Amino acid sequence: MSGRYIDENVKRRLYAESMGYCMNPNCRCNLFAGTGDIIEKAHIDPYCKTADNSFENLVLLCPNCHTNFDKNNAFTPQEILSWKKTRQEELKNFFEKKFTTFEELEAAVVPLLMENKTIYENYYKKNNKKLWDKFEPVILINNRKLKLLLKTNLNLIQKQQEEWYSNLASIHLFMAHIEEFEATRGDDEKNREILFPVEINSIFGVVPVEESLIPSTECLELLIKKLKEQEKFVAIEMGVEHPCILMVENNKTVQVFLDDAPRLRQIYYNYKCFKKTNVRLESLNFALKYIRNKKVPFKFINDENLREISINHIKMIFVYEYCLGQVKLMEMLPKEDTVIVNLHNWNGESCISRQAYERAEKMNVKLLTMDAFYEYVQEIK
Repeated sequence: MSGRYIDENVKRRLYAESMGYCMNPNCRCNLFAGTGDIIEKAHIDPYCKTADNSFENLVLLCPNCHTNFDKNNAFTPQEILSWKKTRQEELKNFFEKKFTTFEELEAAVVPLLMENKTIYENYYKKNNKKLWDKFEPVILINNRKLKLLLKTNLNLIQKQQEEWYSNLASIHLFMAHIEEFEATRGDDEKNREILFPVEINSIFGVVPVEESLIPSTECLELLIKKLKEQEKFVAIEMGVEHPCILMVENNKTVQVFLDDAPRLRQIYYNYKCFKKTNVRLESLNFALKYIRNKKVPFKFINDENLREISINHIKMIFVYEYCLGQVKLMEMLPKEDTVIVNLHNWNGESCISRQAYERAEKMNVKLLTMDAFYEYVQEIK
């Protein structure tokens, strides 16, 4: 092994420290250009005298500054050392900015995630080792920036005590991944203990993930109400395999899938929309999907109340009760000819009490279990 060998761990720290620019604050030349780089590793105290390949004794420079330092004596070692401190302060001042909204944080984070994604997919996943080796330092640099941005703005991330339901837990996992990624991985050691959590791209709207629907219909209804107040609501599509909401975000219309759980959790957190579940969204979407599959037209009477639709010119209300009783029915005050469907079907016919049926008959209201609902939809012409 050459005496000039620089440990992989040191090189990765140098890349992250540089932010991709020559460390000379009066130069700041971009070290990455086209399909290559112009990175040169300069020893602050000459290697021939110290044999020191430590992080503290190395600095990344462009070829011109390296020549001016080594051959032209344009800079002193003390000046070079001060550049490290200057860059560290620049990094902190720029990327430890405290944001007031998640949208501001998102605007800073997304370009870095997108660049990392492009490099990873085009070079690493396509086994283009030459270009991956060239551009992996860009990911190291972006990750250092991301870590500072996220660490300073953790208060803007949705959190929950249960880790599986917490975006903050995914952020902490991502920061641990960044630390491991920056540490060292030589050619003979490519496996990582902590992989990039895909939830990160979901949280920031880069790539959706497919999970289960967040249970609460009421959360979604409240979100629609608040979006309307801010003129950011466009449309809601349900009764499909992947239901979604169209909304305005950063002055453009975006599609948010309701089974993209990390993303939707973050949006609920941003708009303070978490509410107790009464009607399970998955059950409601299943019922609406059944109606749609039977080619029966329906529409929401009010977008802010997804539990009420108009079907065949009749009002249909969906509830989710273990046993729908007459007290609940009377509290609802349904108008005549309303159809009420109990989505809770775990106890079969017993999900609607005999007293509720009797009261419904007097009120001229139809009560349906899920089995009866299927028959009712099939009979609609």
